[in-house]
Amino acid sequence: MIIKNVNLFTEKKEFVKGEIFIENGRFTDHSETGPEIDGKGCYAIPGLIDLHLHGCMGYDFCDGSREAIEKIAEYEASVGVTGIAPATMTLPVEELEQILSTAAAYNKDRFNSQSKECSKGADLLGINMEGPFISKVKKGAQNPDYILPCSPEISQRFLDASHGLVKFIGIAPEDNPGFENFIRQMKEKVNISLAHTNADYTDAMAAFSAGANHAVHLYNAMPPFSHRAPGVIGAVADSPHVYAELICDGVHIHPSAVRGAFSMMGADRIVLISDSMRATGMPDGRYSLGGLDVDVKGNRATLTSDGALAGSATNLMDCMRTAVQEMGIPLETAVACATINPAKSLGVEKQYGSISPGKQADLVLLDKDLKLQQVIKSGTLI
Repeated sequence: MIIKNVNLFTEKKEFVKGEIFIENGRFTDHSETGPEIDGKGCYAIPGLIDLHLHGCMGYDFCDGSREAIEKIAEYEASVGVTGIAPATMTLPVEELEQILSTAAAYNKDRFNSQSKECSKGADLLGINMEGPFISKVKKGAQNPDYILPCSPEISQRFLDASHGLVKFIGIAPEDNPGFENFIRQMKEKVNISLAHTNADYTDAMAAFSAGANHAVHLYNAMPPFSHRAPGVIGAVADSPHVYAELICDGVHIHPSAVRGAFSMMGADRIVLISDSMRATGMPDGRYSLGGLDVDVKGNRATLTSDGALAGSATNLMDCMRTAVQEMGIPLETAVACATINPAKSLGVEKQYGSISPGKQADLVLLDKDLKLQQVIKSGTLI
């Protein structure tokens, strides 16, 4: 396959006029077979990677069924998100193990299958565990009944159940005495993130110094940044190895704060996420998240009980558009933060995240207004 007449997003994070070659589901530096496609001057970018979402189209990853994973993966690919790492909620340990083992079995069967149907959905690249080792003070939409102290033994059960699919385990260090030992013990097996935490700057820096390397939805479910109490946000800014998630749906973070995050952290470690829940792609109404009722109106999802934000109702492609068109983030920067940055954070950058020879041919064509024109998944038009 040859795709001609496109503005190609390169590994240098810039657009250049060019053409793209695909053979056997991979990008190549030339191609002598297959159809030719006129890109009509579109932006050609890698398929997006969402490393923090809960669901869409009425399904949630924590439904714990193959059907839910399949429907989520199909919807995400249809909007140009070709790789996903769904997030779990705070639930009983045994229920989380079942959810993780279902995902592991789904992935094993999918990659063992030769069916072209497998190319239609987003690849399940990992799992992002948002709970249960979090703070009740900053629980957000998480169920406080199932919050636990961080435990290497329970964490290992999660890793075993997922057959290595779990890529992130979140903790609230201030509620976990000995958190530094936990991080040092687990950091070679899994990324440790700060999630739903009320940690001050000192505890957050101690966690990052011990080896934690990720911050879940920066600004949200953590203390605010101030000049005398910079908290988790200040600690992230002062820790160059830490990736920070941002929800750019226009609801969770003011555009000025988004621009501020880029100024403080730099673009190379910002990861755009959706944090989408099951109402994404669905009409307004009442839904559920982690067993709690959620009211959705437009792109705002709030807990029925207390009005707290409960994830988003926006997919990652729309978040990226919002970052560019409403928040003043350069397109090249936003694309990198939704492709190669999450790939690096997940540790899959050798296979995903850029249009480079040898990598999986996941590609999105956008017109000048960033409207979706084509999605190519594993070299196949979907």
